[in-house]
Amino acid sequence: MTLDFRNLNTLWGSIVAETLARSGLTLAVICPGSRSTPLTVAFALNPKIEAIPVLDERSAAFFALGLAKQLCKPVALVCTSGTAAANFYPAVIEAKESRVPLLILTADRPPENRHCHAGQTIDQIKLYVDYPNWQAEISCPSPKPDRLRYLRQTLLHAWERSRYPTPGVVHLNLPFRDPLAPTPDLETGALESILDESDFFGHISPDPVSERVKPTQIPDFPEKGIIIAGVATTGDPETYCKAIAKISRSLQYPVLAEALSPVRNHASLLPHLVTTYDLLLRHREIREELTPEVAIQIGELPTSKELRSWLEEKDFPRWIIDSDPDNFDALHGKTRHLRVTVENFAGSLPDRSGKNSKYCQCWLDRDTTTRTRIERIFAKTDEFIEPKVAYLLSRHLPPRTPVFIANSMPVRHAEWFWTANDRSLLPHFNRGANGIDGTLSTAIGMAYKNRPGVLLTGDLALLHDTNGFLLKNHFKGSLTIVVINNNGGGIFEMLPIAKFEHPFEEFFATPQNIDFSRLCATYNVEYHSIESWTDLSARLDPLPAEGIRLLEVKCDRTGNARWLQENLPLLSRSDPENVM
Repeated sequence: MTLDFRNLNTLWGSIVAETLARSGLTLAVICPGSRSTPLTVAFALNPKIEAIPVLDERSAAFFALGLAKQLCKPVALVCTSGTAAANFYPAVIEAKESRVPLLILTADRPPENRHCHAGQTIDQIKLYVDYPNWQAEISCPSPKPDRLRYLRQTLLHAWERSRYPTPGVVHLNLPFRDPLAPTPDLETGALESILDESDFFGHISPDPVSERVKPTQIPDFPEKGIIIAGVATTGDPETYCKAIAKISRSLQYPVLAEALSPVRNHASLLPHLVTTYDLLLRHREIREELTPEVAIQIGELPTSKELRSWLEEKDFPRWIIDSDPDNFDALHGKTRHLRVTVENFAGSLPDRSGKNSKYCQCWLDRDTTTRTRIERIFAKTDEFIEPKVAYLLSRHLPPRTPVFIANSMPVRHAEWFWTANDRSLLPHFNRGANGIDGTLSTAIGMAYKNRPGVLLTGDLALLHDTNGFLLKNHFKGSLTIVVINNNGGGIFEMLPIAKFEHPFEEFFATPQNIDFSRLCATYNVEYHSIESWTDLSARLDPLPAEGIRLLEVKCDRTGNARWLQENLPLLSRSDPENVM
C-alpha cells in the first residue's frame, strides 16, 4: 500500500504525494515546520519522490527553481504556515517571469484558527497575488470518498496548470487540524479495507508536453532580414538550435544569438551565427548599414541594450516566434506574434542552402573582424579584468557543462564576450525578473545530481544568498563557483550616478569587504584564490566530480569600468583593416 491510513492527515498527505508522483513528480524540497508535518511525512516516505530538506525558505525556493530549470518539469516546494511562505515570493516572481514550473504547497491552520491571533497564522489566500498560473485552497481533510476524489483531481489540475499553456507557478494552500503527527486513528484505519488504490490512481499517468498550436499564417519574408535568438528556455538545446539553423538557411538570414541562448554553444550547426552584434551596433554607420527590412525574434529579447535601442530606433517589422500567450515586445514596436514553437515554425519553411546574400555576408564579415579583435586583445591582457572571465569560461569548460550566469555584470560580460563554440554548454539564468536574489541556491539546484556545473557570479550576488551554502549538507553533485570579487556592485560603475562620489560608494556600490576564504571555511567549502589566467583555465577542465568549491578572481571595480568604456567602442570600429 502506498497510502498512509494511520490518521486522516497522513491519508490526505499521502494522496497528495502519490497523485503527484504518478503524474511525474520526482523531487520535493521541504522546509521544516510543524503545520506541514502531514506533507513532510508523506513526501519523505514516498519511494517515487526524492525529498530534500532545506532550512532557509528563500534559499529552498530558488533551489527548487534551479531544479525545475534543469529538469524542465515541476518541482514541489513545501513549507509550514505563517511567514515561511512569504519567503518563497522572490522565487515565485522569477518562476513566473522565466516560465519555470513550480508547485508550491503551503500548510495552513484551519479556518477557525484564522483572524483571531492564533500563533504562526497569516492570511495565505492569494499570497502571491497574480503571479501563479493558478491558485486554490484545498479543503480541510475529510475521510469521505468524494472528498478524497476531489483532492486527487484538484492535484491533477494543479500539475497540468503548472505546465500548460505556459509553465509557471501553481500555489495550493492546505489547512490541517491536529493531530499533525502520524498518531494512529482507528476510524481512518478502517478506510484501508474499502479503498482500492489501483482503481483510485489507475487513470493517472505522466502526460508529456505536446504541441498544441499550429502556425496559421507564414508571411513572405523579404531578402534583408535577421533572426534574433533571445533568451531561451528549451528542453532539448540541440533540436532548438537545428530548428533555428533551418530557418536561417531557408531565409538566408544571420542569427544574432544572445549569450544565454544555447545557439552560441552549438556554433557548427549555424554557419550564419553572429555573436558581436552589441559591439557592432555601437557605431552609427554600422547601425545604418546593417538595418534589415524585418526581424524574426525567437523568444524574449536579448540582454543587449544596444540591440534594443536599435530595434526601437529603426522600428522595422518584427515577427515573434513563441508558443507562449504573453506579449514579448517590451519595445512596443511593429510586432506580430506567431504562437508556435521554433521547431514548429522551422518545419513550415522549405529547407534551402546556397550562397549567402550580400546583406547576410556583410553581418558575417563584420562579426569575424570583431571576434578577431577580441581574441587578440585578450591574448595580450595579463592583468585581471572581469570580461576575460566569461571569455575563458566559454573556451575552456568541458563539453555539456551546465553554466549558471548571474545577473548584473556577469550576464553582460557574457553577452559581449561569450565566444561561439561547439562545446554544447548549457546556459542557465534568472532573467525573468533579473534580480540577484537566490543566485547561489538556484545554481546548486541546477547542479544537483547533474553533470559538474559552474556558477559565474559577482561578489554581491553571492553574498546576497550565502544561506545557499547550507544546502551543502544535502548536495549531491559538483558545483564550481567562479566569483568576481570587485568589492561592490560593478554595474553601478557603468551608470551616471558613479560620477557622484557621495552617496555613490556607500549607497550604490555598497562594498562589503568580505574575506571569501574565511566565508568558505565557515561552510567547509573548498577555496582557491586565482593567481593568473592560466591558473583559472587549468581549474576549469576537468571540473571536480563532487562537492562545492569557490574560485575567487579579484578585480578592480573602477578599473574594469574604465576598461569597458575605452575598449567596447574600439573592438568593432568600422575600419576592418586595422585589427588590434
